[in-house]
Amino acid sequence: MAANNLKTASVLAFERKHANSDGFMYSGTWSSRADSGQWEAISVQTKDVRGTISNRTKPAIANDPLKLDAEIQKPNLQRVDTAALPVNHDTLKLTFTLRVLGGLSTPSACNSREYQEALSAVIEDYANRERFSELAKRYAENLANGRFLWRNRVGAEAVEVRVSHLVDDQIAQSWVFDSYSFDLRNFGQNEATLQSLADLVQQGLAGDEFVLLKVEAFAKLGEGQEVFPSQELVLDGGRDSAQSKYLYSVSGVAAMHSQKIGNALRSIDTWYPEADTFGPIAVEPYGSVTSRGSAYRQPKAKEDFYSLLDGWVLKGNVPSIGNQHYVMATLIRGGVFGEAG
Repeated sequence: MAANNLKTASVLAFERKHANSDGFMYSGTWSSRADSGQWEAISVQTKDVRGTISNRTKPAIANDPLKLDAEIQKPNLQRVDTAALPVNHDTLKLTFTLRVLGGLSTPSACNSREYQEALSAVIEDYANRERFSELAKRYAENLANGRFLWRNRVGAEAVEVRVSHLVDDQIAQSWVFDSYSFDLRNFGQNEATLQSLADLVQQGLAGDEFVLLKVEAFAKLGEGQEVFPSQELVLDGGRDSAQSKYLYSVSGVAAMHSQKIGNALRSIDTWYPEADTFGPIAVEPYGSVTSRGSAYRQPKAKEDFYSLLDGWVLKGNVPSIGNQHYVMATLIRGGVFGEAG
């Protein structure tokens, strides 16, 4: 039981234990998946287009045919980035690396020895009981199902993911998954197929082994089809004001942000109140999903990370097993969690 006078540390931070790289995009043919020499980097191109006016108009314009005709005759000129497969290639390859780290019970920063000891005791008790087994299975399944492809996964004829465990730059073990054999809304499928990969992720989280994975995902989209790298956020008007969309690239190779891939890998939270309706969401302190403008773990309901963590560490109120998984997954995510000043 936690001491009654124990308080949350004002400085508390955890390094992320799933450290993934950016994802890089290449093109090739479905039949060449095993031949790394047959893949070409996808570049980001810029094109200028004349679009139509399609946004909502004011009632005074919408209700006046002459004014509406005059409005839609105005050119909607756009300069945008785009990326696509060449006309002789039908498959996208996305590749990235992932390190799985241990040492979760030790924060990267904490200015209260008493709080750190109490928190470490909670984490170590969970680790001894659960061995990160459920979390490892879900992380492994999000690798296998290709969730990290995001829009590039939608409508593909076939999706395959290849995962390799690298030791001294050599492949120690490898797996091949048919991503369409997994359901993105439900975990716990094809457990026998995933078990050895999940065991390796578990060993990494427990600190029993250094784990570095190379992930290659193949999506058969069709010759010349558009692909979708991450879109850049333009801040402070620092780019060409005439261009409305910028895509991410690294050294001329179209890419996806490491943050976007990481968000997909940690989309394992099915323990929040509305999970039956909305399915898995990314592990976040307030269950935030910005694309929906919603936070599914509200402090008022005591379902958010901070309420659960404080109750567990400071008061000895052990959450449900699902919320225990969630709290630990949030610490694995990493971040700054100190008491607000």
